[in-house]
Amino acid sequence: MAEILIGTCGWTDPDLLRSGWYPPGHRDPEKRLRHYATRFPLVEADSPYYALPNPRTTTLWADRTPPGFRFDVKAFSLLTGHPTRPAALPPDLRDHPRDETLRTEIWTRYAAALAPLRDAGRLGTLLFQYPPSLTPGPEAETFIRTARERAHDWPFAVEFRNPAWWHPDRAPRTTAFLKDLNATAVAVDTPQDLPTSMPPDTPATTPRLSLIRFHGRSPHWGTGTKEERFRHTYTEPELRSWLPRIRSLAAATDELHILFNNCCGDAAPKAAETMHALLATTVPHQRGTTTRTTP
Repeated sequence: MAEILIGTCGWTDPDLLRSGWYPPGHRDPEKRLRHYATRFPLVEADSPYYALPNPRTTTLWADRTPPGFRFDVKAFSLLTGHPTRPAALPPDLRDHPRDETLRTEIWTRYAAALAPLRDAGRLGTLLFQYPPSLTPGPEAETFIRTARERAHDWPFAVEFRNPAWWHPDRAPRTTAFLKDLNATAVAVDTPQDLPTSMPPDTPATTPRLSLIRFHGRSPHWGTGTKEERFRHTYTEPELRSWLPRIRSLAAATDELHILFNNCCGDAAPKAAETMHALLATTVPHQRGTTTRTTP
């Protein structure tokens, strides 16, 4: 049975900071992260998707969190085929062609920046979230395999945003492909019955880790602004419906990460706390919210 860790996708969202979830006096980055780590044992770092992280920053993340805390870190946008602003690239690479040579150099710098987290035992997994434009096929598989080969000795999770990857006719091939890569398939909760809806049933593809990301159930999923796409307050019945899938994934892996990406305000930490309460009496070995203190 897996150890279950629960947390949220990010800890510095402006709406979260304004919501009052952080106690008074916790406005600086150090106090915020230290407080977060007294409540949850897991967080997703999404800022590296938008800009390459700095080793000094990730060193501070490790220093401000206790042993056993985990960061799941999103891959930089260029590495997953998302549009990437030139200003997001290092100045010496902004005129370089957007090719595999550039991605290899970006990966080298990205990996160096995350080394402090891995060395400190704080890294959960890298999260490669691929855009809806990445449709299943040999070319897409080659693109993902190349990324995996660069990151061959790193934990590697894959989230698809194109539902065709998990269509019933395609799912067995996708499962086999990710198992061959030793890549964790990311399960997601999204609204259903929309053209961009992702199916909720995703298998375990590595024995070490499974990962679930709860994106909310906004009717604007896939079409609206970021706030519109992810604005949702989870109800207890909505979360309870996931318990059978959680038990199944927990039985198949050593560790299960559950992350909440719904906004706005404090909707994500509240949902995480509710999920923790639901699992407390039904699934053992979970670490959802915690009252421990950081050193």
